[in-house]
Amino acid sequence: MLPTLDTIKKLPKVLLHDHLDGGLRIDTVIELAKKERYPLPSDDRVELLGWFHRGANQGNLRLYLETFKVIYAALQTEEALERVAYESMLDLKEDNTVYVETRFAPFFHTKKGLTHDEIMEAVLRGLRQGSRETGISFGLIVCTMRGTEWAVPMAELAVKYREKGAVAFDLAGDEAGYPAKKYIDAFHYCQRENFNITIHAGEAFGAESIWQALQWCGAHRIGHGTRLVDDFVIENNTVVGMGTLAQYVLDKRIPLDCCLSSNIHTAAAESFAAHPFRLFYTNRFRVTLNTDNRLMSDTSMSKELDIAARAYSLTMRDLEILTLNAMKSAFIHYDERCDIIYKVIKPAFAKLKGASQNPKSQIPNPNKGSAKD
Repeated sequence: MLPTLDTIKKLPKVLLHDHLDGGLRIDTVIELAKKERYPLPSDDRVELLGWFHRGANQGNLRLYLETFKVIYAALQTEEALERVAYESMLDLKEDNTVYVETRFAPFFHTKKGLTHDEIMEAVLRGLRQGSRETGISFGLIVCTMRGTEWAVPMAELAVKYREKGAVAFDLAGDEAGYPAKKYIDAFHYCQRENFNITIHAGEAFGAESIWQALQWCGAHRIGHGTRLVDDFVIENNTVVGMGTLAQYVLDKRIPLDCCLSSNIHTAAAESFAAHPFRLFYTNRFRVTLNTDNRLMSDTSMSKELDIAARAYSLTMRDLEILTLNAMKSAFIHYDERCDIIYKVIKPAFAKLKGASQNPKSQIPNPNKGSAKD
C-alpha cells in the first residue's frame, strides 16, 4: 500500500541538501527587495512565484541559477539574513522536519559592507532562534562556488565556526569547465582540520566529476550524483554490472543527495521515470531525498517523498529507510545522530506505519528492506 500525501506530511523529515537562499518565502522576497530598492519582475506574489518557477524550469543549471540574483540583492543586511534563516526553520517545522542541514555562500552577501563573520553570525542567530522555537536540530554548510576565488577563505570560515554550528564545506555551481580539483587547496585544508566535505558533483557533468570529488578532493557526501548511473551496466532497466567508481560508492556507503524535482528542472534527468533514483535505491546505495531549492522548484520534503512514493512505488518502510539513510549521513556527531534516530525517527514511524501497512518494499531489494548500512 502506497502512503497517502496526508500520511507523508506527518512523517518526520531529515533534509540534508537545502540551500538557504533558495528557500525564501515569496512575501519576504518582495518585502526585502523593496527595502533594497531592487526592481522585481513583478510585485504580485503569484506572478513572482511563477517567474521563479519558470526561471528554474528551463532545463539548464546556469539558467536555473540566474533566478538567485534577485535573492542575493535582497539579502545584504544582518537583519535580512537572520530573518530568512529564522523563517526557514519555521517553514521546515510546518513540514515536520526534525533535522536540517542548510547551506549558503557568505561572499554573496557583502555588497553593503558586511564582513563574513557578521554574515555567519546573523544566519546562525536566525537558525538558533528557529531551533529553540521549533525543536529542529540543524547544521550549517558553508559553500563556495565554481568560477570564483573564494574556496580557501570559505573553507577557513567554515572551520572557524565549527563550534557554533557549521558542519561542512561545500563546492556548488556549474561543473562544466570548473573541475573540483581546481579548488583542491581548500579541500586539503578541510582534511587537515578533520572537517566534513560535500561537493555538488554528477549533476551537470558526468561520472568523472564524482570520481574527482571523491578521489581528488575527499568528499564525504555527494550532492546530486545523478551521473553515477553512467558507471552502471544496465539491461532491461536492471543493473547487471558496475564500474569501479559505482562499486566504490556503494561499498564505502558514500551518501548521494538526490533532489528529484530540481534534477528535472536542470535537466540532470529527463523525467522522474528516467531518474536513476530507482536504480540507486534498488541496489542499496546510501541514497537520500532532498529539496535543493524550495522556492525555485516549488517543493518541500513532503512533496519530494510523495513524488518518490508515486513514481517508484515506495511503501512506508521505504520512506523510513530513506529517512534513516539521511540521518546516518548527517554531519553532526554520531551520538547526536543516534539520539534523533532512536528517540524521534523510529518511534514516529512505528506509530504511523500501523499494523495495516505492508512492511515490505515494492522495489526488489536483496537485503529485504532492512535499515542496515
